[in-house]
Amino acid sequence: MAVRLFEARHHAVLYQKYRFSPSENLQSLIFSYLEEKKVDPIRLAVDVGCGSGQSTRILAAHFEKVVGTDISEAQIEAAKQAASFPNVSYHVCPAEELPFEDGSVDFITAFAAAHWFDMPRFMKEVDRVLRPHGCVALSTYTTDFSMHYKDCSERLTEIFTETRDLLLEYADEKIKLVFAEYKEVFESVPCQDKRRVTQILDKIPMSVSGVIGLFQSFSMYQAFLRSDPEAAKSLLQKTEQRFLDTMGVCSNETQVEIRKRSVCVLDCKGRRMENPAMTQ
Repeated sequence: MAVRLFEARHHAVLYQKYRFSPSENLQSLIFSYLEEKKVDPIRLAVDVGCGSGQSTRILAAHFEKVVGTDISEAQIEAAKQAASFPNVSYHVCPAEELPFEDGSVDFITAFAAAHWFDMPRFMKEVDRVLRPHGCVALSTYTTDFSMHYKDCSERLTEIFTETRDLLLEYADEKIKLVFAEYKEVFESVPCQDKRRVTQILDKIPMSVSGVIGLFQSFSMYQAFLRSDPEAAKSLLQKTEQRFLDTMGVCSNETQVEIRKRSVCVLDCKGRRMENPAMTQ
């Protein structure tokens, strides 16, 4: 069964403001794969579970038409309100019921979303809508975060990890797929010519307030907030103050560097049994 956790309007606003766009390293991997597989012409790309559209917009320069889909009306509304491109549109629908004709889509992607899907139903739908030799890229950033600032990086990372671990009590069980770095997602892809790349490393500048906003955008924090609003708010207030005290600064707009790692599962329809499955 698919999971619905990102449907509140305030959550969509946080998602739009604080969630990462797909990194340049991840984009490079994906577009290199498409070039390798000679997906041409590349007319239609569909970004499933697009949220507030950060990932959808990066596809605009590479395809004639890009459609972002999400089950959350609030997320789609946030995506529509953001600056975009004339060849990008959005549609509210479940990942397992895509509004496209058989064999009409060149490329399907899901960034930090596939773990929420009903994977058997989703992959059946992917097989239906992809044209021969169309490709799929399912990616997520892992829980392997570190936080860097001058000589206190180790302590900041400890504080970040402690807060994340406290929030995990409120995490949906689907988050286990992220902790397992999409091994099960990889196994659910039926084709043999598939790859799982795990070492996609990125460095992202972010303010301390942005790090707190990132925590607020997590589904597990929103679950905590619904369960105990005062405790949830207090946790992030204390976390922010711990960051500032450790850094020896007063402003939550002080810039730090977040280092994260992403994984990506890649597959190309119609190339079954050509090569053994690969993991990098």
